[in-house]
Amino acid sequence: MPHYDLVIVGTGSGNSILDPRFADWKTAIVEKGVFGGTCLNVGCIPTKMFVHTADLAATPSVSSRLGVDEELVNVRWRDVRDRIFGRIDPIALGGREYRLNHEDNANVTVYEGEGRFTGHKELTVTLGDRTETVTADRFVLAAGGRPVIPDIEGLDEVGYHTSETVMRLDELPARLVIVGSGFIAAEFAHVFASFGVAVTVIARSGALLRSEDEDISARFTEQASRRFDVRLDRKTRRVRRTGSGIELELDGGEVVEADELLIAVGRRPNSDLLDVAATGVTTMDSGHVKVDAYQQTSVEGVYALGDMSSPYELKHVANHEGRVVQHNLLHPDERIQADHRFVPHAVFSSPQIASVGLTEQQARQRGLKYVTSKQDYAGIAYGWAMEDTSGFVKLLADPDTGQLLGAHVIGPQAPTLIQPLIQAMSFGLDAHSMARGQYWIHPAMPELVENALLNLDVPGTAR
Repeated sequence: MPHYDLVIVGTGSGNSILDPRFADWKTAIVEKGVFGGTCLNVGCIPTKMFVHTADLAATPSVSSRLGVDEELVNVRWRDVRDRIFGRIDPIALGGREYRLNHEDNANVTVYEGEGRFTGHKELTVTLGDRTETVTADRFVLAAGGRPVIPDIEGLDEVGYHTSETVMRLDELPARLVIVGSGFIAAEFAHVFASFGVAVTVIARSGALLRSEDEDISARFTEQASRRFDVRLDRKTRRVRRTGSGIELELDGGEVVEADELLIAVGRRPNSDLLDVAATGVTTMDSGHVKVDAYQQTSVEGVYALGDMSSPYELKHVANHEGRVVQHNLLHPDERIQADHRFVPHAVFSSPQIASVGLTEQQARQRGLKYVTSKQDYAGIAYGWAMEDTSGFVKLLADPDTGQLLGAHVIGPQAPTLIQPLIQAMSFGLDAHSMARGQYWIHPAMPELVENALLNLDVPGTAR
């Protein structure tokens, strides 16, 4: 039974932990699928490459309001798909080749199979028709997550897609139904609708992106309903395949038909597939592995990061946690803590959305004192240039100190526009100092942020 100094399960952000400082460690990496994890292969990177292409395809639908008449002639789906995965697949293969054969990894053993704990710090890996059990002083659990599949009658029989398969379709469907109302559903609805697909979104709740600030969610739902067939407050009862496609029966007997079905109701951590309880690691009700501030689990020497342990399930969080785990493995007597105070996220749909900190409903629930401000894109010069009449930034701040509590943007370039607000919150810069302590290029998009800061009723921000 091989024994290692360190075993890393998963090759997403976990794969970045090993660097030359671990050259003297006897280490192993366990990967059951493709090297690179969710982000590289089926998540952040390919989806955003599709989104950028979709943004270009959608331009003719809005250009006429600026006096430019354009037409979308054709979308060469296979060319789009193959350009994207023609770049991504070699990177994944290169990562595997590097770990298997490069001289830098002389002390690294790669197990290409599914691992499952069978005892305390004991992992059994299925390698085809055989198994091998390994032990280690330290483990890093970075095995990510997978799509949630709801319990819908007939679903297994009809054939459906998740975010992990829909990007590799051979042909664009004429009709696509998306079951789900979160960021995955929002992004793929934009992609396929921009490519000319008739998209129907089925949401169990009364709004899309309901975890966003209430004003953001309401505006996005309003905008999305103009582009897609949005069915709110609906539950899918059963599905079946017909001669012409897939038929979904909703509450009350309502029927929706499609050529392809995308299930996008969320993701879950892979802790159950690893059977982490067998090694003494505890999990939350959501299945996420419990970790302390140092990213260590309930078992000494066993760390977890990324989608395995983080309810944020964001690549930039996994990367941060990976750096924390790396440091703590190398410096066990000088450990550092992860910083999850101001974790931002973005939704690359249309309109785009970005958020950091508290939503207004969270501030109310916590009984906090706060003030808010809004600035419409339509109120700044660059917004005039784009003829944007729906986008805005919304800020929440402490009325006594001017410290930002939350920031939310919906509209073009939202993920870029929010970055200075993340910086202000992270480094304790109050609204007045941020607004008046620097130049703001005119007439550029960041004036949206400047004006929103000045609109806050906090000390010093009077114009």
